[in-house]
Amino acid sequence: MPREYGRNQRVADLLQREIARLLLKETSFREAGLITVSFVDVSPDLKNASVYFTCLEPTCSEEALTDLLNERARHFRRLLGQSLALRAVPQLVFRFDHNLHRANRLTELIDRVNQDNR
Repeated sequence: MPREYGRNQRVADLLQREIARLLLKETSFREAGLITVSFVDVSPDLKNASVYFTCLEPTCSEEALTDLLNERARHFRRLLGQSLALRAVPQLVFRFDHNLHRANRLTELIDRVNQDNR
């Protein structure tokens, strides 16, 4: 029977914390505004990880930031290898998390309906 909080989830949580810390330290991402790591999905074999992030800056270009992060993925992987006690650091793929924008849009729609009903 698998554990409820298995190795994949522990590695994903560790990667999420460390990548968020690295993004704060990297000066090349400061002009993009606040970048948050929403969650990390690690493959069952621990060789690949999808890093979902969002940018809270309204002028943030999703595609440009995603491309920039994916270009720097090898650099992040190397830094993670130096700071983490993992046998092998997974390959990183950065993906923009659209859930925050969807949630904000739904909140706006609900607020608009509530105002119309008054």
